[in-house]
Amino acid sequence: MKTFNDAAGRTWTIALNLGTAMAVKSKLGIDLLRPEDGDPPLLTQLGTDEMLLGEVLCALLESQFEKHNLTDADVRMSFDGATLLAAQKAFYEELVDFFRSRGRTDRAKAVAAQMQLIDKATSAIEAKIEAMDLDQMIDGALSGTLRDSSASTPVP
Repeated sequence: MKTFNDAAGRTWTIALNLGTAMAVKSKLGIDLLRPEDGDPPLLTQLGTDEMLLGEVLCALLESQFEKHNLTDADVRMSFDGATLLAAQKAFYEELVDFFRSRGRTDRAKAVAAQMQLIDKATSAIEAKIEAMDLDQMIDGALSGTLRDSSASTPVP
């Protein structure tokens, strides 16, 4: 089981087991035990669609709402960006642990690779943004000389 805190300081526990996986499937039609299914695969969808991830997390945490005396809406409102990131990390770690203990190292490796992919993609995008010369881009846009950086440069 993995834990994280929400924006209000409440501690939540993510536990993936047959019961919680079946509850998510019953509520959302999503089979967490087959992360490779779908086009794109569920694992990719969860890594790129924050709304879908949030719905899965809420379904996994639903049994804890009463303990915290919260409604679905209360929980969603307490999941700011930092909370969603912490919950995503806890969720992926729980998936890895579940699949390893189940003997499905292939799925555990796929989840771990998805975690690395998200981290590396985020770092690469941040580096590209930091390398941008915003003043030059603004000057170029205003003067009409802005070069399209998406176009490839011809090789002489």
